[in-house]
Amino acid sequence: MDIKKLNPYEIAKKHPIIADKPACNFFEGALLGNGAMGAVVTTRPDAVVIHFGHNNVWDIRVSEKNEEKIGSFKEVFNKILNIPEAYGSLREDPWFREYYELMRENYSKSYPRPFPCGSLLLGFDRKNAELLGHKLDIATGVCEIYFLADGEIITLKVFVEMKCDRLWIYMGDEKEGACKHLLNRIKLIPDPETPQTMPKYQINNVIENNCLSFTQILPALEPEYYDYEKGHPEDRMFSLSVKTNVSMQSFMRINWEGIRKLNDPLEMALRTDKCFIAYVQLDEGCVQELKKKDTKIPFPSREILKATENENIQSWKAFWEKSGVALEDDLLESIWYRNLYFFNCSVKPGVTCPGLFANWSYRNIGTPWHGDYHMNYNTQQPFWVTFSSNHVDKHLPYVDLIDRLRPISKKWAKEYYGLRGACFPHVAYPVEMKMNPYPVPIWGWQICETPWTVQSLWWHYLYTKDKEFLKTGAFEPIKEAVLFLVDYMHRPECRGEQWRDKKYHIYPTVVPELYGLTPGLKKNYDCIADLTLTKFVFKAYKGACSILEVENEEKVLLDEVEDILENFPEYPTVETENGKIFVATPESNGEEIYNVPVSTMTIFPGEEHGLHSSPEEYKIALNTYISQKNEGGNDLVFLNMQAARLGILDIEKFKRQIRYCLLPNGTCTDMVLQSGGRYKDETAFDFMADNGIWFENFALPAVINECLLQSYKSELRFFPNWPKGKRAEFYNLRAVGAFLVSAAFSGDEIEWIEIYSEAGDVLNLIIPWKNGARLLHKSQETVIYDERLKINTHIGETIWLLPLNASK
Repeated sequence: MDIKKLNPYEIAKKHPIIADKPACNFFEGALLGNGAMGAVVTTRPDAVVIHFGHNNVWDIRVSEKNEEKIGSFKEVFNKILNIPEAYGSLREDPWFREYYELMRENYSKSYPRPFPCGSLLLGFDRKNAELLGHKLDIATGVCEIYFLADGEIITLKVFVEMKCDRLWIYMGDEKEGACKHLLNRIKLIPDPETPQTMPKYQINNVIENNCLSFTQILPALEPEYYDYEKGHPEDRMFSLSVKTNVSMQSFMRINWEGIRKLNDPLEMALRTDKCFIAYVQLDEGCVQELKKKDTKIPFPSREILKATENENIQSWKAFWEKSGVALEDDLLESIWYRNLYFFNCSVKPGVTCPGLFANWSYRNIGTPWHGDYHMNYNTQQPFWVTFSSNHVDKHLPYVDLIDRLRPISKKWAKEYYGLRGACFPHVAYPVEMKMNPYPVPIWGWQICETPWTVQSLWWHYLYTKDKEFLKTGAFEPIKEAVLFLVDYMHRPECRGEQWRDKKYHIYPTVVPELYGLTPGLKKNYDCIADLTLTKFVFKAYKGACSILEVENEEKVLLDEVEDILENFPEYPTVETENGKIFVATPESNGEEIYNVPVSTMTIFPGEEHGLHSSPEEYKIALNTYISQKNEGGNDLVFLNMQAARLGILDIEKFKRQIRYCLLPNGTCTDMVLQSGGRYKDETAFDFMADNGIWFENFALPAVINECLLQSYKSELRFFPNWPKGKRAEFYNLRAVGAFLVSAAFSGDEIEWIEIYSEAGDVLNLIIPWKNGARLLHKSQETVIYDERLKINTHIGETIWLLPLNASK
């Protein structure tokens, strides 16, 4: 087929992020990164200041007190049942109030948290130059900073090396020595909010080699247990170093009191007699290992700079070659490319899975909620984009996180609940944990978090058909979740005469971000989030057993799963003036203001309802979506993803919400939409905007992908939520079955479809042309008049579909 494909790299170049003035604020700065190290390039009228962070660099201290006071689930459950139902809150009860404070004591500490790695300042004389602004090229990850000097525009370029934790900076012409640079001072700044309980940083300058450097020890123990002189074998550390090709020297400055003072040891004057090249290197790891490591950094020559820059460009081109879109909608197109750019900057296999705010931090920015892992959507959401956008390798840090959480999750299931399998925690840290970090029943009893944590392992298999991954990376965590859920639902409290049916119920539980634990546990059973996700993981387990041919070995558990599925609770519903709708729990009334779109979770991530549904089920799901009141903060991706799955996403309204959440740096923050639920009229609707860079919202391209292609039921559906009259084309979106799919829509009809089979799976799709289609397959052409197509494919083959009246 002679069809010109889109070029994602060139399209990405059309969407730079530009500031036409100094960008002093952290959230105005250009975001750079290599998936491990992150950098925020801010600018002032007198300097460029770059803030550094790293996914591996955390304050690793963790408080693990009161473990002996947790008790067992059964003990706590029985005590809670004895609290009078007439209370407005469990915390009115003296015992629970004390227990609650004890259980949250550890989490109330400021650590663990991401640890900001310091800043680099490059100053200049304002008499000689004016800083105009910057431009970030998301196609290559290069930030250009513009100065006006002697009537000419002078450019300072900054980029992060993709294969090494280095940031390069250069200013000047191509020819060595062809110009002078503008920078007259350089300074490293350890983070100003470094806790006083931390050991003081150590200066490692080598001025004769044009190098400034400092090292920060990250203690393994809390202050009261830490020996500041001897340290601890499990201490970690990082070093931030900058090396230049121009000489440094000490200098005196006159302060506002007229007193001459010598410069700070981490600040030096720069000679300006030739072009400027420098790089910042961030080394991190265990103290013992890092001390043995050769951390010497070579001279920043022009040859190394150019070779690194060229290698970087090739790395970014390879990233963009994975997939792309071309949309007759500039905002959505820019959102697609920019958020995948941010995602690539913040995630890398082999590096610690990002927390709430990824690898960008400064002072206390990036540290609220410990910057940790919240397993009731925040941690899972950003990785939704990895599958349809064909960046499955970026899902691996999440896979590693699950593997890391398994020991503590199995311990919690066994010692607290007395059950088999693994019960995954509500929150977690990327540090050594010996106990559940948040054993507070109010949110810690969310049962949905266990199936939700392992859900994407099954997606990973479905979208890749990687049987080895299913066997070695997915099966055991999925099985452990199933074991826990089966045992939990087999408890006598979950089935019996008290329920007036023969169902296996999920009780007690907590609705994500709603109700908490209620007196009498009236609203703490059969939450729709628990039900749909439990059903999902049960079916995933059954599917995995079949694919891996282990049904005989797994027969006992499979029979238990099948029995529960045959006696599964109905989804809670209520009748409204608009018809029947799903609700959070059987005791919900449908008038609740949700923080997380719980009542529509059967649509997504449950994947039970959508365009594939029967008219009756679709109507209930549609009514639910229309009736739901959501307060914002956690819905920019989530709720709009659900709408796209139903084929009813209002694209223009979606764009308006994106604009509402957009920050100057091109990212979207979490913004409040309404009061009346958890938020009050006095709440600042942008209170989360300065918390940090919200990693979860980088999944926005997944919403756009669902408007272009859906495959979640192993059946391809083309442009199900794309508006008529607007052209759209996509390249290599990944579909269930390990298909890479490309297609073009003229604004009136679909022009062509190309499908590449990676795994040789059976291909199912809905024919998008009413008058029929031409199928080009195995060097043959066939006319298809049916509404659906099902064909066997072979590994590595390409299938083409065209409208019946199209020419080749």
